[in-house]
Amino acid sequence: MSEGVEWALHSCLNLAWIGFERAVTAARLASYHELPHAYLNKQLQALARAGIVTSVSGPKGGFRLARGLDRITLMDVVAAVEGPDEAFRCTEIRRQGPGAGAPEAYAAECAIAGAMGRADLAWRRELMAQTLDDVRARAELQAPAAPERIRRWFANV
Repeated sequence: MSEGVEWALHSCLNLAWIGFERAVTAARLASYHELPHAYLNKQLQALARAGIVTSVSGPKGGFRLARGLDRITLMDVVAAVEGPDEAFRCTEIRRQGPGAGAPEAYAAECAIAGAMGRADLAWRRELMAQTLDDVRARAELQAPAAPERIRRWFANV
């Protein structure tokens, strides 16, 4: 998984703590964690295409959440940034090399692909079961002052 997923998740939490009424530029969001603005902007555009954030144009433009954190799963963000494809892609290398002609090499499903597919499904189910609101609640338990500190930092323009 790319670092863009981490950046997108943190950006969503920051936008929630800043408030739905205020749009924040990609540059400002990037500067909070000292991230490359252009790369974070790509992640935010992907989130906008997925309906997770909205892009607001104009002098007070930027990004803001399109829906509540309780309606955004971790899988929503991962799929927006990484795409919907499975993490493991079987290229059927068992059909190459000296063992390629063996009848057992052509089983209906490659055992490795099957195992990886089941693991991917379990991972996706877990990501679908957790919302960003769940993550927000845990973050606020771990760092209760974080939301106010973030609001103050973004208020100082």
